[in-house]
Amino acid sequence: MRAVDEGLASCHTCGRVESASHHRCGRCGAALHVRKEASLQRCLAFGFAGILAYIPANVMPIMIVNQLGIEQANTILGGVFTFWRMHAYPVAITIFIASVLIPGLKFVSLGLLCAAAAGKLRLEGRLANTMYYLTELVGRWSMVDVFVVVILAGVIQLGNLMTIQPGGASLAFGLMVILTMLSAHAFDPRLIWDRLNKEPI
Repeated sequence: MRAVDEGLASCHTCGRVESASHHRCGRCGAALHVRKEASLQRCLAFGFAGILAYIPANVMPIMIVNQLGIEQANTILGGVFTFWRMHAYPVAITIFIASVLIPGLKFVSLGLLCAAAAGKLRLEGRLANTMYYLTELVGRWSMVDVFVVVILAGVIQLGNLMTIQPGGASLAFGLMVILTMLSAHAFDPRLIWDRLNKEPI
């Protein structure tokens, strides 16, 4: 027996379970719905928008260094190669994982989850749930590059000798992170179980 079969819904705000026909939680007044409305459509819309922001985030300069009048622009991958050549391997690996690899894996993961929920792909329920919660968990670590640039821009201001300014990629990258977080939040993992319950064993 499932709650959805009995017309019961859990409040996303306070956790109270009651009849979905009430439309409003009797405890906190929040809107009640059995499943997130238009979950797959909103997840895909935010995901595609995030991909569009991901391209300029990796192509445009994320940091502009002006040293003694000489201006140098660095992209995310350019910064990774620079740190690698300086033998700062932990920094290079951290930036690559947090700023390039994790966002790419999030797009792939959300795409697979949407395909599974729509019945286009067969995923084991526990694996799908693990993918979803890992996608949400790692989202908060995707802003490492932006944090580094902001800290450097605030700390390293040596008059005419050296200045560091955020590039256009910083805005695109921040927008991409927000959109992927919204995409993950819009996805309802219970749709995976709904699909599996409809499929023959």
